[in-house]
Amino acid sequence: MGVIRLVVLAVLGGIAWLLLRSMVGRKKPAVGNKAERGEDKDQEDPKVQDVLVEDPVCHTLVPKNQAIRLRRDGITYYFCSEACCDKFTGKTKGEE
Repeated sequence: MGVIRLVVLAVLGGIAWLLLRSMVGRKKPAVGNKAERGEDKDQEDPKVQDVLVEDPVCHTLVPKNQAIRLRRDGITYYFCSEACCDKFTGKTKGEE
């Protein structure tokens, strides 16, 4: 029984070592500043897919590229649905 325990402990230790080594080795240190690496200051993070905007009527957060837009007095408003946009503008179902 003692030999089996040693083999199991050795295997678990090896797995733990591989996991730790892979976690530590993932992030490589950056060399130099952004200009030296050819990165643009104004370049957006590629991980960011979309920005959330708040509906002024129901206060729901909506992805900006999916929101319904209304431009009024030089201000752009974003809505989650046509119903919220209509409520904001004061339209009713009978109006068009």
